[in-house]
Order: sequence, then C-alpha cells, then structure tokens
Amino acid sequence: MRVVTWNVNSVKQRLPRFLPWLDQRQPDVLCLQETKVPDDVFADLLDDELASRGYEVAAYGEARWNGVAILSRVGLDDVVRGVEGAPGFPDPEARALAATCGGVRIHCLYVPNGREPDSDHYRYKLAWLAALRDVVAAAPTDTIVCGDMNIAPTDADVFDPAAYVGQTHVTEPERAALTSLRELGLHDVVRDRWPDERVFTYWDYRAGMFPKDLGMRIDLVLATSPVAGRVRAAWVDRHARKGTGPSDHAPLIVDLDEAPDGDIGPVVPPPSARSVKRGSVRLPQSR
Repeated sequence: MRVVTWNVNSVKQRLPRFLPWLDQRQPDVLCLQETKVPDDVFADLLDDELASRGYEVAAYGEARWNGVAILSRVGLDDVVRGVEGAPGFPDPEARALAATCGGVRIHCLYVPNGREPDSDHYRYKLAWLAALRDVVAAAPTDTIVCGDMNIAPTDADVFDPAAYVGQTHVTEPERAALTSLRELGLHDVVRDRWPDERVFTYWDYRAGMFPKDLGMRIDLVLATSPVAGRVRAAWVDRHARKGTGPSDHAPLIVDLDEAPDGDIGPVVPPPSARSVKRGSVRLPQSR
C-alpha cells in the first residue's frame, strides 16, 4: 500500500500537474493539505476524474484557506472531520480529516502555522496540537498521522538553524508538542529509515530557495510500530517540486509491504546544491 502526503497549496492551481502526477505515482491513499477550496468546488474539480481512477474521496475544505482531503482506492471508512476538543481561530478551521483505509487509521493534518512565537496564532497552534494528542492517544493499533505539521523536528531538518532564530516551526514548545505526540508510540518513518540524510519537503518560492536546496522538513509521516514495521520505502518526490507551477511542498511517499520503485529515497532526484555555511543565508521573510 502506497501512502502519500502532499501539501498542494491550492488544488485548483495545481490541477494541470496533479492528475498526471497521480497517474505516475499511483498512490493507494493520498492525503492532501491546503486544498483551499470548499467541498463542492473540490467535487466539481476532481470527483469524476478520481472516480474513474478508482478513488473514493473525503474532503473537508473552506474557501481561500486551509482544507484537507483523503483519496483512497483501498477503502474509506469512519470519516471524521476536525479534531475533537481543538480550538478555532476563532472558529473551527478545515485542518484535519481522519479515515480508515486498507485497515489503517489515517489522520491527514494541516497543523496551524503559528505565524510568530508568542502570538495568538502560536498559542492556538500549541492548543490545537494538545487536542490532537488526546485524539491520537485513543487511536487503534494500526495508525498513521501525516501531513504538513509546520514543525521541523530537529535542527537537522532545516538548512541552517541560525537562519531560523526567532522564527516559528523550530521553537522548543512546538518541538515539545511534536515529541509528546510521538511519545504515544509513533515512529518518524523517514528518520527511522534515513537517520543521517539531508531531507527537506518544503522550499520557499522566494529567493531561489529550491534550486539552492534551502528547505525544511515539515511534512511528516508518523506511524505506530505495526505500521512502521511494514515500511519498505520512504522518500520525497522532489520531481513534483520542479518545473512550472509547483506547490512549495513536495509529496512524501511511504510504501508499505512492497516498494514499486525500490528503496530509492530519501529524496528523488537528489539535490545538487551543497549545504551552505552556517549563518550565510537569511530567510526571505527576514530581509
């Protein structure tokens, strides 16, 4: 079973690339984030095309912002929208969707960004993650928690820790919240498989960050031990971030039980840019 998570940063804008990519990579379960369309628009755009390819669809969206969806051709049961007990900002946002696919409970997440440390949105992010932990604590034995977590787990998951001083995604409270979630028995399948490799899933559109490979690893697949033990490949599809009109995130692909493309990770194709000297690059938003 191939499980993929991908922040598409607007499914409408990604449409010219999306269906060809889907036909190429053939995911059994695809978790999308930042779809940025209400459910009726998602259906108008994709339902017929997805049905013809054998996918069932659960979508939870809103106009302009946020939005998540799960596409599955191995079953789509017990769909739950949102995170029980999570706060809104100020109202509930379309950031979480769960379903059982192929016997695995899958949580598709678009975690709040946090914007600035100690801001109201940052506190919202931490409270939202606390509610998520309570939900996942009651999850079944076979569970995957995946999506755009908007947290780089360690300094090794950003191109230069010095560039992120004073920024969200790397602060101790955010990382502690992610650690608390993982302590429920979830494995970071990419790091389990590639503990020492340079792996990013997001590159800012600005300042040539992608060709320079100045990125972050903030899209994660976390799995319980029975599911993690089935992983045969875990890799970032960097091809999907190249070319015209890409998302600023690349898909993260995890193969269970068998690996159709082989154990080819962690980043395909591997970037050619070298690591930068610490402190030599500033983030575009800091300029």
